[in-house]
Amino acid sequence: MKILNNKISKLLIYSLVILFISSCSTILDEQDDLIILDQTELLDVIYGTDIQQKYDIYLPQGRTNETTKVLILVHGGSWVSGDKNDMNFMVDLLKQRFPTYAIVNINYRLASVGNSPFPMQIDDISSVIDDLKSKADNYQITTNYGFIGVSAGAQLSMLFSYKYDEPNDVKMVCSIVGPTNFTDINYVDNPNYTEIASFFESVTGVNYSNNTQYYESISPYHVVNATAPATILFYGGQDELIPTSQGVEMHDKLDALGVINEFTLYENEGHGWTGTNAVDTNLKLNAFIVAHF
Repeated sequence: MKILNNKISKLLIYSLVILFISSCSTILDEQDDLIILDQTELLDVIYGTDIQQKYDIYLPQGRTNETTKVLILVHGGSWVSGDKNDMNFMVDLLKQRFPTYAIVNINYRLASVGNSPFPMQIDDISSVIDDLKSKADNYQITTNYGFIGVSAGAQLSMLFSYKYDEPNDVKMVCSIVGPTNFTDINYVDNPNYTEIASFFESVTGVNYSNNTQYYESISPYHVVNATAPATILFYGGQDELIPTSQGVEMHDKLDALGVINEFTLYENEGHGWTGTNAVDTNLKLNAFIVAHF
């Protein structure tokens, strides 16, 4: 009996050792699965039925759906033109500075006379978010989003983040020369900008002078509240499309609401810039992402 018990004990020990080794192998395999997730680029991912409803996604190495945040880029073009390729320069900069973030560069349906951008383009951003959420496990990304938009893309980024992001998944938004207030008095009384008001009317199909409530409803300045995500703003003092008041008053409104924000006005720049000020924008945006996203 003693010999039998010894054999059983040895067999039990051997079994436990094998079980332990197998368990360790499983853990290592699981870790290997996470570690070996290579950097991946998926171009022209379809998120709708229209030919323009596509995005590019750049997935970092070693990503997980618990830690990998998502930066979403939204191009400009006055709502009627532009393409995600216009933001490829930003993709390259962000990949270098934030190698652990996923980057999504989106296209959206372009507006035209009789085909208003609102709510069409906001619906497209919502569809992109829905698509990313549905594929979060496949992509191995979180549902924490940050937006970087330029011009019309900045207005869309702010409008979505302030008004339509009910789950508060957006943690950061950047506006580079984005319009914030369509009812700005400069668009009515300043002769330098009155043509812009006429353009708003033509692209939305809504009479400008008699529909203040409508234009307030699509203005980030008028829809923002205290739950808005951290916001960084960049504007040019010589911009022929966006009055300086758009950035200044947006900054003041965010301050009044207690929303974390930063504002930079380049006094001698127009609707975009290069050189030293472009480097400054990049450095400030990088620091803001580190601090607040």
